[in-house]
Parts: sequence; C-alpha cells; structure tokens
Amino acid sequence: MKTLDVITIGRSSVDLYGAQIGSRLEDMGSFNKYVGGSPTNIACGAARLGLKSAVITRVGDEHMGRFVREQLTREGVDTRGVITDPERLTALVLLGIRDEEQFPLIFYRENCADMALSEGDIDEAFIASARALVVTGTHLSNPRTEAAVIKALEHARKHGLRIALDIDYRPNLWGVAGHGDGESRFVESDKVTAKLQSTLHYFDLIVGTEEEFHIAGGTTDTLAALKAVRGVSAATLICKRGAEGASAYEGVIPAHLDDGQTGPGFPIEIFNVLGAGDGFFAGLLKGWLEDADWPTALKYANACGAFAVSRHGCTPAYPSLIELEFFLGRGILRPDLRNDAELEQVHWSTNRHADWSILRTFAFDHRLQLEEMPGYTKEKAGAFKALCLDAALRVQNGQPGYGILCDNRIGRTALHAAAGTGLWIGRPVEWPGSRPIRLEPELGPDFGGLQEWPRDHVVKCLCFPHPDDDEAMWTAQIETLTRLFAATRRNGLEFLLEIIPSKLGLVDDDTNPRIIQRVYEAGIYPDWWKLEPFKSEATWTRAVAAIEDHDPHIRGIVVLGLDAPEAELAESFALAARQPLVKGFAVGRTIFGDAARAWLKGEMSDTAAVDQMAERFARLCEIWDKSRAEARLNAA
Repeated sequence: MKTLDVITIGRSSVDLYGAQIGSRLEDMGSFNKYVGGSPTNIACGAARLGLKSAVITRVGDEHMGRFVREQLTREGVDTRGVITDPERLTALVLLGIRDEEQFPLIFYRENCADMALSEGDIDEAFIASARALVVTGTHLSNPRTEAAVIKALEHARKHGLRIALDIDYRPNLWGVAGHGDGESRFVESDKVTAKLQSTLHYFDLIVGTEEEFHIAGGTTDTLAALKAVRGVSAATLICKRGAEGASAYEGVIPAHLDDGQTGPGFPIEIFNVLGAGDGFFAGLLKGWLEDADWPTALKYANACGAFAVSRHGCTPAYPSLIELEFFLGRGILRPDLRNDAELEQVHWSTNRHADWSILRTFAFDHRLQLEEMPGYTKEKAGAFKALCLDAALRVQNGQPGYGILCDNRIGRTALHAAAGTGLWIGRPVEWPGSRPIRLEPELGPDFGGLQEWPRDHVVKCLCFPHPDDDEAMWTAQIETLTRLFAATRRNGLEFLLEIIPSKLGLVDDDTNPRIIQRVYEAGIYPDWWKLEPFKSEATWTRAVAAIEDHDPHIRGIVVLGLDAPEAELAESFALAARQPLVKGFAVGRTIFGDAARAWLKGEMSDTAAVDQMAERFARLCEIWDKSRAEARLNAA
C-alpha cells in the first residue's frame, strides 16, 4: 500500500543564514538557523503543499542532528528514513545575501553524516511505500552514497515508483571547485558528466537549470546538452531558464528552447535565489503527482520558486497549499512578496508548527498579585513558581495539549526549566495593571529584548480596553500593540492578546466584538485571543464571528479564569466549549491562590503545595475535556 507520496534522498544540513542583507559573509554579525539540503528542502516544501513526504538521509548524534529531525517532524515530513550517525557531525552551511547576483555560501561537509549514507540504510519496504522517489545529484559524487542511491533506484523501479532527478550541481561538492567557491554553479568536468550520464536512464523526470543540463549533457550549448541527455534517457526534461521561466520537453528535443511546454511566470523582485530550485521542485511534484498537464505543474513550480526568491531562507520561504491557492487566485500586488502584508499573514498563519487544537493552561505569570501577598519576597515567589511548574508537569505527564503562562521577572527559574518539556509556553510582556498599556522594561524601548526569547515562547499581552474609551486612550493602546505585534513577527514569535473590558465598565454582547474589530482594523493579527468567561452564547457567537471574519487561520481562543470558583468556571467552560474556536483555558489563581498564600507564609510544605495545585489543575482539565466532549456530542 502506498502510504507516502514522495521520498527524497540525499543531503541534510543546518543552514545558518546571514541576517544582514547586502553584506559579505566576512562581515555578518548574526545568523538565522534553518533546516537545509536540497532533498530535505524538497521534502519540506512538498509537505507544506499537502503531499506525504519523507527523506532518506543521515544526521549526527548531536544537537544539530536532533534539530534537523525535530524540524522535519514539525514540517510534517516522515523521518523513518533519517539515520542517526554516531561517528559524524551533521552538515553545516553558512549562507549570505550580498546582492541580487551574489549569494556567498560555505559548505561544512568534510566527512559529514549524510555523506556516510550507505546501501544498508536503504529499506526496500520503505521505498515501496511511496509513489515517487526523488534523487539529488550530489549523492552520486561518492562511491558509498552512489551505491545507496542506486539501490534505492533499483527498488523504486521494481515497485513501480515514479523516479525523478534534481541534478543539483554544486561543483565544490563534486571536488571540482574549492571550499571558497560554494556559490559557483558551473565548472566543466568530463568526470561529472560521465557519472551523471551513467544513471540518467533510471529517471522519468529530470530537472535542472541550463548550467546543470550543461554538466549532464557535456556541452555549454543548452539545446545540444538537452539532446545529449535525451540520448541516454527518455525522461521528461524540465529546464529552468531564469527570467525566461521553465520549459518541459517530452520526446524529441525541439529546434528551439522556446518550443517546450511552459507555465506562467511571476514577475517578482529577486531577493534570494538560494533554495529557489528546491521550492520549484516541490511545486512541480504537486502537479506531477496529480497528473496535471505540464503548463499547470510548471505554474505551481514557478509560483513556489517565486516565493523562495522573495524571502529569507529556503524551507521557511516555501508556501502552504492554502497560501499557494490564495496567491494564484489573487495575483501579485507588489513584486517584493515578503512585504505584501496580506500575503505574509497567510504565509505566517498557515505554516505555524505544532498541534494546539487542545490547550489546557496553568497560568502562573502573575506578578502584582503575588507581590501583595504576606510573606512575599522575589526569591520565595520564584521558588513557588518552580513548584507551579512541577504541578503542571505532573498533570501533563508527557501528554500533548498542556501549557503554562509564566513570567521572566519572578518566574525565570521555572520558565527556563520548562524548555523542552512539550508544554506550550506563554510569557507576559505587559507591566501589570498598566493602562494605557506599558511593557516590562526587559523588552527595551524598541522591543529588542524579544531577540533573546526562545522561538517557542508565545508573547502574551494583557490589555484593558473598552469601546467607550476616548480616542487618546485608544490611540495610545493601539500604538503600543502595533509596535509589539510587528516585533513579534520580526522575531518569529506567536502573539496572544488578552483583553478584559469588564474591569473598566459595563459590558454587553457587543463589547468584546467591537474591541476585536478595532484591533484587526489596526492591522494587528494575534495568533491567540485570551477572553473572559462570557455569560451568554450570544456573546461567544459574536466574538468568534468577529475573529473569524478577519482571520480564518487563527490558532484559537483560551478562556481566562478571573479567580473564579471552580463551580463557576465549570459553567463558563460548558458554554465556551460549544465554540470550536475555543481551544481550552488559561486559569491561574483558582489553581494556585490558596497554595501561594499558605506557602509564602510558611504554612504549607513544598509537597503539599504541589499536590494541591496538581489536583486543582487536573480537575479543571477534566472539567474542560468533559465539557468539550459533551458539546461535540450535542452538535453531532
């Protein structure tokens, strides 16, 4: 049974992309870390387009190898073919964007893990489970990896897979250019040509730039090169021609390059060509595996390549299927796609990782409330928050769908200890009780402090707005939220906005929807909303509609507690659980309030505090789960 659409085989690496644009690699001051390597990029791009993809490669038994494996999982790529090599390091690549024509890069691949791929790593049953196999040319450059590739090709042919080659010619990876020539795309080599031509008969589809067909065909005349490849392969040839687009050639090579089948191109600004070919290949796979005609498949491929050349990084630039369809339907509004706010919102919101369809959150990010309790000291409160984390982890017990809210000012120890536990982690930035909103000093006046945050932390901001506020108050609040939202996106962080208008005045069914509407009108798109436990279904219906009208891809809503008794929370949960957009709750003092007051005064032990908080948190989780189950049953 074919459980996979495509398996790719070959390189995997960690890409360190220079963050400064228009600079030499020598002058880079910081780097962004992404997963990389042509087949790995293709597998990720295909997964984003809804294909079930996998990659066969090797990674080191170290931090970067674990990053590659974990990132593949986040991207939805099957990792059964990823072998951990205990003796070698994961490959590393340093890249930069100098200008529209210069993209310096250095490959750190001396005896790297993926070049140790061997025949023993190729599992026939795994290959047979896929509809297609994609090979990239680099792994034909070494006898050991070539043997692994040939074995995979033989299995693929035996089990009726479609087989494709991305020529992916990197002269220095074939040993015909130096370490400092990573940017070089073409050096003539009879040896490389002969090696490629010895395998071209395996393939149904061969993809390359004009320069890559030059090396495969053994001549710098593109038509002659295509004809030379045709002489040893019956594959459909896809030639990428830069600004001229791409052409497909079936059967006899025509007299003119322009006589091939083409798809529409997309006139966009070239910002970064690195990884564009891999994005192109992912889009091409979508069309090829759907049996689309070549103009349609090339349309998908060209569009995915356009996204890649307009953004920073390789895999992070590739579109989701929703984003691709949106782009093809709406068209280009501006050539620098990365600055198209509407398109970037779709890109961001449809490419987020992790499944948080359920979120039961223990909120102990409180600062002012603890500071006002008898016996408080910062040190004691920090130790208490570590106990809160212990309680949360006891209830979580390694299961998905649990989270915490914890601050960095008092709860730093707990916040750092939560890393890698599988908990969703929200972190507050507002100065407690401020109105108009002010932020914690640690963020700095330009919010530069967010650069230090782990990328899986969610920026949580509590704001006290009300529709009846005067314009001066609204302007002040929205200005801060706008700057904060921009900073979260700039740093790749999700944003949770909490609003509590009931603290300021009377509220009705339209109060929260009016606030939500105003936030969106300001161009602010929270990933999460944290809302009060409403008393009526009408309020929930209108609030949800206000959100979904502006952002159909929102992560969701969590319900706050407001220190309500458990029985009252149970009633509010029952009402909120009827709304699918509500993913869970974020409750604090109902869980920790009694324990904190007793523990800070020395009237409760650590063990008793953890026991009490874990019991209360677990009970709320049970109440929420029961409420959601009943809501689904009643809706069926």
